Amino acid sequence: MSTILRYLIDDIDSSAYKFSDHRIETTLLVAAQLVTLEVDFDNTYTINVEQCKLTPDPTDDTKDNAFINLVCLKASCVMIGSQIRSEAANSISIKDGPSAIDLRGVASTLTVLYADLCQKYDKAVLDYKAGNSIGGQGILGPYSPGSDYVIRNHRGDHRSGGGYLY
Repeated sequence: MSTILRYLIDDIDSSAYKFSDHRIETTLLVAAQLVTLEVDFDNTYTINVEQCKLTPDPTDDTKDNAFINLVCLKASCVMIGSQIRSEAANSISIKDGPSAIDLRGVASTLTVLYADLCQKYDKAVLDYKAGNSIGGQGILGPYSPGSDYVIRNHRGDHRSGGGYLY
């Protein structure tokens, strides 16, 4: 899960990690705690942030992909949100003659990433709660769900609206 989270927050260069392994692991546990408040999983997970333990391990033989994905997405929101707060405090603009340093745009760029990741998390939660079904897949019948009338026969589908009815 640490690897997935590192990719989501773009901290994959092992020679210069921005976040320590311990920070990544504790953030994953905090995210797991938050996700279990929103979503009921088939497995019951015991989360201990202080002792840095999660049981059972969702990456073992009976891999729980939904739990892994939701926790990693939530953890990325938590980490990017904390980066936004840190960068907002460091938003400065310095001009000295022809030289200039402007760090005000860093927080706004992170805000866009934060919104994107959190939107993906919200969609993933909604999809999980809906049973990961495809919208409209269960609609059966001779008529389309829209306003068009459909006649199904040996010639295929023909939509009305001034057209032919066979």
